[in-house]
This record gives sequence, structure tokens and C-alpha cells, in this order.
Amino acid sequence: VGERGPAAGPVVVASRGPVTATKIYVNLSQPERVEEVSKAGADGVGLLRAEFILMEALDGHHPRLLLEEGREREFVDRLAEKLLPFAQSFHPRPVIYRASDFKSNEYRHLKGGDKYEPVEQNPMIGYRGAFRYAKEPELFELELLALQRVRRENRMGNLHLMLPFVRTAWDVENAIRVIDRVGLRADREFKLWVMAEVPSIIFRLRDYATLGVQGVSIGSNDLTQLVLGLDRDGELVAELFDERDPAVVRAIQMIIEEGSALGMTVSICGQGPSVYPELTEKLVEAGITSISVNPDMIGATRELVAAVEQRILLKGIRALQRAGKS
Repeated sequence: VGERGPAAGPVVVASRGPVTATKIYVNLSQPERVEEVSKAGADGVGLLRAEFILMEALDGHHPRLLLEEGREREFVDRLAEKLLPFAQSFHPRPVIYRASDFKSNEYRHLKGGDKYEPVEQNPMIGYRGAFRYAKEPELFELELLALQRVRRENRMGNLHLMLPFVRTAWDVENAIRVIDRVGLRADREFKLWVMAEVPSIIFRLRDYATLGVQGVSIGSNDLTQLVLGLDRDGELVAELFDERDPAVVRAIQMIIEEGSALGMTVSICGQGPSVYPELTEKLVEAGITSISVNPDMIGATRELVAAVEQRILLKGIRALQRAGKS
């Protein structure tokens, strides 16, 4: 579901490692690993996937089934209970919760799902992401109420929200209406991020910042698919899927440049940085704020980022020295 990666390897519990200006975050979804991963030296959670947590919290039931049965409070109680350990284990480090991004074919596999979900020819670019929140605001509101409970009742102000698969400013505007109805933005410490998966974000970041979005996280898997126009699961075209493709790298650089100019936090949580060191180098050189990787890559990524940052500093010092001599 969502950003995928290779099977997670063992997590080395270690000291924080070298100090880096670029934050090293971790991608998480499994509640049973939170305590272990929290000790592995990450600066926070850059991607807390809702889907696995929701499936466990709702015991595999489609959320609309619970809604139909009048079990809204149970929905909120269970989800808040599942979110709390993540916020507690990483506190005061930030935890960025990406709200649900089930695609229709994934939702159909849940209990009762065939009753509520359409059959789509291409669910990857269909009824998913923030667009669902405009059509089913009552479900989105339940997620937000669980988030609010953890922040207020449990005093875990490090838990924040990210909107997935944002296509247009209309998506963000509709989501913010529900967010404000719940009252999350009344707390000045609350952060709202959006995922950068749809190429349209390159041209709409200023609009999102104006609406109050403070951070953007690049989902390089979906961004790669949509920049290159291919389905990574399609056997006939899968060989073309490459997050290092020059067009993809340039799109990422443009997001970093625009987001930085707007004063936004710019992160990445796709599979790429966990797999390709050369991509990580380009991200740091472009000025990305944080890099979120799989748990088993925290230490190696921090070491790589530290080396790249030192090289950039040395290059700058030598340039100043040459300028001084001229």
C-alpha cells in the first residue's frame, strides 16, 4: 500500500551517529516495530502510513461498514490507541501521519469492501488520496478526531498530518475545511504537510503554501510513475521504472527549489533514497530538508548524508579561498 520498499532488515540500535544538517527520518507502518525503530537514531518519522494501522485497528473491516453500523466512536478509539505508541516512542521527535490512501481495489479486499467500492480499470490514478476526503468527509473526520485525541488528551503534540496524492488546490481546500472543523489548526504547533506524488504539485506549491501547508514530502514511487507515464506493476513496462531518470530527478529538484523558496519543509519518503546512494547525494546537494528511509537504512543514510554535506562545505570553503586570492 502506498510507498513500498524491500522487506525490512534488522534495525541496529545505535547512537545517533554523525551530526547532519539534513534530518534523517524513518518510514514506518508496523506498530510492533515502533519501540525497536525509535532507538535506531532517526530524527523522527517522516512517513507513518495509515493503511496498515487502520487495517489492524479496524480488524480488516471497511471503515464505511463501521460507519453504517454506528460504530464511529469505536473507529476513533481504536485508531487513537494504535497511533499513541508511535507518538510516545518518538516524542518529542516529529511523527508525520499520512492519512489513509487506500485505492479502490485495496479497499475492496477489506470486509464489506465490495459493497462500497467501485471497480476501476486503473485504480492507481483513480478514486484515491485527498480526493476521497472531499467525497467522504465523514471518514476523514474520524481519522482527524483520532489524531486530535492523541495530540490533546495524551499531550503528544509531535503527531502531525500529511495529505496523500494531492492533485489540485481544490483537494487541499476541502481537506482543510474538515481539519478546521475538528480544530487541529487551532494549535499553532500542528503541522500540515502534503505528499508530492502528482507532477501538478510542481506548479501548485505556492497555492498550497498560501492555504497554510507547511511541508511537502516527495513520494518518489508515484512521482516516477506519473512523470514517466508507466505503471510500475505493469510487466511490459516495469523495466522503465527508475527514480534516477533525469526527468524524475529534475522534477524532484524543482519541488525542493520551490518549496525551499516558500519556506516549506521539503522531505522525501519514497523508496529511492533507501536504494540509490547517488540519488541521496543529489537530494542533499539540492538542499532537501529531510530524508525518510526504511528502518534498516537509517545509519547508512546518515553516514552518506554527513559525507555529502562535508564535501559541499569543503567545496564552498575552497571557492572562498580562490576568490580571496584573486
